[in-house]
Amino acid sequence: MSRSFYLTLRVLPAAIRPQISLAYLLARASDTIADTKAVAREERIRLLRDFAGAAPHACPDLARFAGQPQEVSPTEERLLARLPDSLAMLASFSPEDQRLIRSLHHTIIAGQIFDLEKFPEDRLTALASDEELDRYTYLVAGCVGEFWTKMCMAHLRELSDWDVNRMCELGVRFGKGLQLVNVLRDIPRDLRIGRCYLPVNDAERLLDPNNFTEIKPVYDRWLDVALGHLDAGWEYTLAIPPSLTRLRLACIWPIWIGLKTIARLRVTNPLDPARRIKVSRGEVYWLMVESFLICRNDDALDEKFQRLRARAA
Repeated sequence: MSRSFYLTLRVLPAAIRPQISLAYLLARASDTIADTKAVAREERIRLLRDFAGAAPHACPDLARFAGQPQEVSPTEERLLARLPDSLAMLASFSPEDQRLIRSLHHTIIAGQIFDLEKFPEDRLTALASDEELDRYTYLVAGCVGEFWTKMCMAHLRELSDWDVNRMCELGVRFGKGLQLVNVLRDIPRDLRIGRCYLPVNDAERLLDPNNFTEIKPVYDRWLDVALGHLDAGWEYTLAIPPSLTRLRLACIWPIWIGLKTIARLRVTNPLDPARRIKVSRGEVYWLMVESFLICRNDDALDEKFQRLRARAA
């Protein structure tokens, strides 16, 4: 879903684009620290804790990490090199915006540390319970819906009558739904790096795609949970006034892409590493065109949503 989030950032209203874009960059930077294989796991955990509490220039080890070549993409390398600039930009925002971004950053880093501590690198491990998976999806994505809602309400006067508690609740479920789609789509890749986010008894057996029938009831149940969360995301989207076209589009695109992904996960073997489920670029662009044409019409939007949902159910 990273591609849809990139598109989302591009279309956001100008009043909130800098804050949400910076929050995304900080999350990408901490994710790069969490994922690099050039540094031992224990050291990465320490660096993440430092990152959660200090600017790079105030933490010599983090500054040194950002200044050294890593086993990362050129884009991630540039991102790490410009961490001081990102923190300087954060300091330019209002105190309330800074508080919201820092709170989100701390929560996401807590999720990244949970990931590193839960999954040792020498064996395949599964999450222990439904509650652990639900908590994980909040830490790395659900919290973004909460942050997004509060940031929008702070800067967009058209949302002044929103019930903050209700909309934050819907926003959290929206984020959880998108993350669950990622989790359920990426099982083969995650298994091969020692991680099984599904709470199952014998994760090793999932390395063989022929064993999918053993976990299909569990898998289908989590697809249903993801679908329910996207329903909440759709309620959230339709609560955005039609006049906020850009904000509506920013929410429509990931939901529609998520529904198309779930529909494909329903009819394939998701354990097969040779068959990565993906919505094509052409399909994404067509969804964007459709949404542009009807984004101010609630009835037309909901009709399109219901058609996509029926295929995903």
